[in-house]
Amino acid sequence: MSKVESQESTGPLETQVPTLAGGLEVFDLRKSFASPQGDRIEVLRGVTLSVTPGESVAIIGASGSGKSTLLHLLGGLETPDHGTISLNGTDLNRLRGRTASHFRQTQVGFVFQFHYLLNDLTALENVALALMIGRQPGGGARHEARQLLCRLGLESRLEHPVSHLSGGEQQRVAVARALARRPKLLLADEPTGNLDASIGEELGKTLADYAQKQGGMVVIATHNDSLARICDRVLVLENGKV
Repeated sequence: MSKVESQESTGPLETQVPTLAGGLEVFDLRKSFASPQGDRIEVLRGVTLSVTPGESVAIIGASGSGKSTLLHLLGGLETPDHGTISLNGTDLNRLRGRTASHFRQTQVGFVFQFHYLLNDLTALENVALALMIGRQPGGGARHEARQLLCRLGLESRLEHPVSHLSGGEQQRVAVARALARRPKLLLADEPTGNLDASIGEELGKTLADYAQKQGGMVVIATHNDSLARICDRVLVLENGKV
């Protein structure tokens, strides 16, 4: 049963990325952006939260509340103005260059609002390629990709170029690609936005099941109340805090 929580804020790796257990710890995270007029717009004003391995967490809030910005910071795609983000004992603020890229590739999975799939490749090839980049042999990669896509209801679309798929089907391919690498942290930004209710619910259950059975951490930014209720916890992002 999901519950809504309210939390108030209180307040260098070079060559090797450790894989210690510990979960996601975020403290006093702040981020602002320059407006066209030149002043600073505060988006996050001291976010503090934690996620434990095996847990799925939904982040809800109004459009423009900073949900996407928060996910980008958690995944190391942007740098905070202030605060710390620790994933399994690694301080993301200290990662640079190739170490940062390697960390994202091996520890973090992303499902964006825009799919960023390779349009000329089939659904199967898009997912298998993610596994082969991780040095999994081609045959095993295709087998695992097929299993993931079938689980998401795409068994009849495996060999179709993704440019021929609907927006909802492309989103499911993107989810399969993210799950394929078994990330420690999976970040999903409105993953059911282009899906009908029944398929969206199944996708939500797949994400929550991944966290529970694989010991991963899933953080979902969403407006979908049904999807939020599937998660273990629901956090409300409002006025720059959760």
